[in-house]
Amino acid sequence: MSDETQMLTPEQVTALFTRSGGEYLFARWGCPIVPVVFGVDQATLQVVKGAVEAVVALSGHKMAETDMHIGANLMIFFFRDWQELLEVPNLDQMIEGLQDIVARLDDQGANQYRVFRFDKDGSIRACFSFVRMDAALDEVPAETIALSQAVQMILLWSDTGFAAGAALAQVGGVTVLRPEYAALIAAGYDPVMPVVAQDASHALRLAARAQVRRAEAEAAAAALASDLARVQESAPPEDPDLKVDPE
Repeated sequence: MSDETQMLTPEQVTALFTRSGGEYLFARWGCPIVPVVFGVDQATLQVVKGAVEAVVALSGHKMAETDMHIGANLMIFFFRDWQELLEVPNLDQMIEGLQDIVARLDDQGANQYRVFRFDKDGSIRACFSFVRMDAALDEVPAETIALSQAVQMILLWSDTGFAAGAALAQVGGVTVLRPEYAALIAAGYDPVMPVVAQDASHALRLAARAQVRRAEAEAAAAALASDLARVQESAPPEDPDLKVDPE
């Protein structure tokens, strides 16, 4: 691990899991992750699924072919208008108050939103991720959007957690997960750490465990960047950026 890599302080880790209401809440997935992606072409689908697989591998968690309860438990939707969500069959049955959520996000001009569902023990059991491709996101490369979505679903981050700094960076024109965040994700899934925590003292343990995992996390972050590069190279050259399927 390079000495230049700055690990996250306990205070920074605390902020990443302290919600806007002031409560500390950490949660990770308790079941294998089964992703499905809607609204993109085949090339972009490869990039998004590749990012999810790479981040799950980094965390040490597992993926599966199907979820016994709902088939797929990580659903990522790409679209142009929030109103399109109201036309998705049965989505209103999976997300309570969908119409009100859509109205609020539409009024705010938001381009992203996530809804998590939890098991009885508080662990993550499902995530619905919505990405509205507005003019700003149209300028963002597919691999950047894909990696961002993968990172944001892997843990229950605070709704204001990334206000002080981004988990992704550009190195030599390539989007990478910063090693300190890779270490934090790996630490969050360490078997010695709890699946759910509501006491801010957890952040002290998490920061310390991330320090222990730092060398392996840097290697994992480098491998993740290589994996995403290979996926991107395998996509058709005429589709280098994320496209929303017009159909």
